[in-house]
Amino acid sequence: MVTLQGNTIFLRALEPEDLEFIYSIENNEEIWEVSNTQTPYSRFLIRQYLENAHQDIYEAKQLRLAICEKDGFTALGLIDLFDFDPVNQRAGIGIIIRNEEHRNKGVGKEALGLLIDYAFHRLQLHQLYANIDTGNVASITLFTNFGFEQIGVKKDWNRVDNQYKDEALYQLIHKQK
Repeated sequence: MVTLQGNTIFLRALEPEDLEFIYSIENNEEIWEVSNTQTPYSRFLIRQYLENAHQDIYEAKQLRLAICEKDGFTALGLIDLFDFDPVNQRAGIGIIIRNEEHRNKGVGKEALGLLIDYAFHRLQLHQLYANIDTGNVASITLFTNFGFEQIGVKKDWNRVDNQYKDEALYQLIHKQK
């Protein structure tokens, strides 16, 4: 299983004990617009997901890791590689820090840096992409600080509270040395 160590956090594989944490994220309607969720998830479905979380990224086509403080095991957030395409060597990347008090403290920055390094150097990916609401300044700043570039805007892409919002596509291509 994957464990990636940073200075103040580490990324670890999901555990059965993460059920309530994942349940709270997946059922938080405030973040449904960034996760493309429309309906709540039951504990039963999340338990089934966790039972299959041991699958290799090549089998599952995704990798979800818990973001934890270095001195503890409790998850602060989740970071994902999704739509993993080993033939074209690319994947989408997404991140969520659950509680407001852990945001804007470098947790997301460190987690994103660890996963980018893992994707490019261990998985040998050529590129990563992120879909970000054009109004989400914090996420845009986070990703552009790592060199992600906006390559397009999907107009009226997501319907939120009976309004349509644009979503930008950001891409980071690994420059081989």
